[in-house]
Parts: sequence; C-alpha cells; structure tokens
Amino acid sequence: MLPFPELRPTLWDGLVVLGVILLAAVILASAWSREEDGGALAVVVSADGEEIDRFPPGELPDSPRIYENNGYTLRLAASPASGGDGVRVEAADCPTQDCVHTGVISRGGQSIVCLPARIIIRLEGGPPPETAVDAVTG
Repeated sequence: MLPFPELRPTLWDGLVVLGVILLAAVILASAWSREEDGGALAVVVSADGEEIDRFPPGELPDSPRIYENNGYTLRLAASPASGGDGVRVEAADCPTQDCVHTGVISRGGQSIVCLPARIIIRLEGGPPPETAVDAVTG
C-alpha cells in the first residue's frame, strides 16, 4: 500500500495566486478608468443588418426622415415632448404597426424594430441614466 502524498503549497503555487490577484487588479483598474460618457447621442438606422443612416436626433425636427425597405415605408420624426432628443416612428405602412406603437425612444441603448420592413432604429451614446442597472448576471 502506497502512503498518501504530502500536499503542501509550493513557491509556484504562491506565484500563480499572486498572478491571479494582479490580473484582477488590472482588470478592475481598467474598468474604473473607463470614460462613462458614451459621447453624443446618435440615431442609427439599419436595414437588413447594414447601417444606412447615422445622425444626431436634433436634426429630426428640421427634416423628418423616410426609409423604405422590403416594400414598406417608415417615417421617422422627433418627439417634442422629450425635449428634442426623442425619436419615434410617426407613420408606417406595415401591417402590424408595432414600430409606431413602440412610442418614443430617448436614451442610448433603446431601439425601435419594424420586422416586416427589416429596419432597426436605435440610439447610441449619450450619458448613462441615473437609474441604470450597473450589471446583470445570469
């Protein structure tokens, strides 16, 4: 019968633990040093997965935009109730009108999707809201 091996930490085990701690510290420092402001708010319109337009939402009150794809037409307009940064689909000729019923989007990360037309309108950038969730886990 063989005797049980003696299990004691070695110098190499200590170096591995130290390396893991240093790596965690570097990742944490880089996360804290990141710029929180996502820049200026921008409206991004994509059709069939390809970006077709990008502009600041402040341009919409002067010139509403019309997009056509897959045989459908959407009219994008600004929402005066949101202080000029809100965007909504004012009219669409798609059968379900889900994009029109979505309403106004005004914060980065929000989107409006028209499935029949295969058009996605999303907002990117802008400051994070005060009530935003810091992280979501599984």
